[in-house]
Amino acid sequence: MNKRGLAFVTASFCTTFTSFAIRHTYGVLLPEMLPSLAISKTEAGVIYSSYFIAYTVFSPVLGLLGDRINIRVLLTLFPAILGVGAFLMGYSSSLIEASVFFMLAGIGASACWAPVVAVAQRLVNDKWRGTTVAFIDAGASLGVTASGAAMPLIVGAYSWRMGWQGVGTLALLLVATNFVLVRSHPAEKSSLRHPKLGGYASEPLRATYATLLRDIKFWLIGLSYLLLGFSTVIPYTFLSTYAVQEVRLPYELAARLITMMGAASLLGKLGLGSLSDVLGRIRLMMLCGVIVGVGSLGMVYCQRFLTLGLFSLMFGLGQGGTWPLYAACARDYFPKGSTGTVVGFWTLLLGIGSIISPITAGWIADITGTFTWSFILGMATAMIASLLLGYSTMGTINPVSPSSEGTSG
Repeated sequence: MNKRGLAFVTASFCTTFTSFAIRHTYGVLLPEMLPSLAISKTEAGVIYSSYFIAYTVFSPVLGLLGDRINIRVLLTLFPAILGVGAFLMGYSSSLIEASVFFMLAGIGASACWAPVVAVAQRLVNDKWRGTTVAFIDAGASLGVTASGAAMPLIVGAYSWRMGWQGVGTLALLLVATNFVLVRSHPAEKSSLRHPKLGGYASEPLRATYATLLRDIKFWLIGLSYLLLGFSTVIPYTFLSTYAVQEVRLPYELAARLITMMGAASLLGKLGLGSLSDVLGRIRLMMLCGVIVGVGSLGMVYCQRFLTLGLFSLMFGLGQGGTWPLYAACARDYFPKGSTGTVVGFWTLLLGIGSIISPITAGWIADITGTFTWSFILGMATAMIASLLLGYSTMGTINPVSPSSEGTSG
């Protein structure tokens, strides 16, 4: 990897760190926000869903643009939008204001995943794709870990509003970092001008989607992505609130559970992502789904910090390995010129699950008076996702070999 590629990978790490810190700050601060904003758990789910609505609408478009335009523009403009949205969350005083501001943050975050991993995979040798994506995605885990560790300190010294202002400022600093480090790589442009080097990206957009949408493996993997997204959002949204309201833990300990999930997810990303280069992507993705399901179910029966923490670590381990494996899987079964388009469309499906999840889990908690059934639903969807992945291995389409694509940038 040359200096330009190394700079991009560094900027990508910082981008995922900031984006996911902001995304999961919501769940960490939610126990403090609920009484302050006087909202129900269902309404809390609506606020989080507003983020995912914007993220879902914009991600496929930006994944496609990541294959076609200067990535530097995307990674300076959209983090600025992310930062403004997060900063304004600190001034929200109603359900509507919080929903609008977090939706703005979701628009900014939509450029901080699909375009990033798509371009990064074009800058490394094929045999290192899983490791590279896992490293970039490690920034997401560290962002979650940092949020869970820092927010209780900020809340204790100031308030939950200062927590939002802090992560908003962090995103604005990211704008300057990306402006300095990110450059459009020559391989991006040449792969689009020469169809022999590309894939779907050298075809008209309609032809690209026509090819993808006829592929059963594309749909099976994408639907499993949707279900795992549904499953993983539930604990990240409501685990701290569950720990405070039902397990009766102090807020500081409840927030620490998010830190534990983030730390465990880092191990999952680095360990399972690298292992998938040897053992295969689909097998490791199925394992991650099972681990997520068991972790979600275990949270239901925990009434002490120690046991709840153990299942939180298990959940984080499986969840952490999931996302880089899906991103790397896009290059296993589809030509490299279409990576951004594939990841972007799968992110659309992931977003659908993420939109439905917090509202559904919050509504179930409101009508039953407990988060028990919400976590059980998360377990069930994770297991179904693993079954879909297993079924996808029975298809007739083989992974794209490096020799059929040419050497990556």
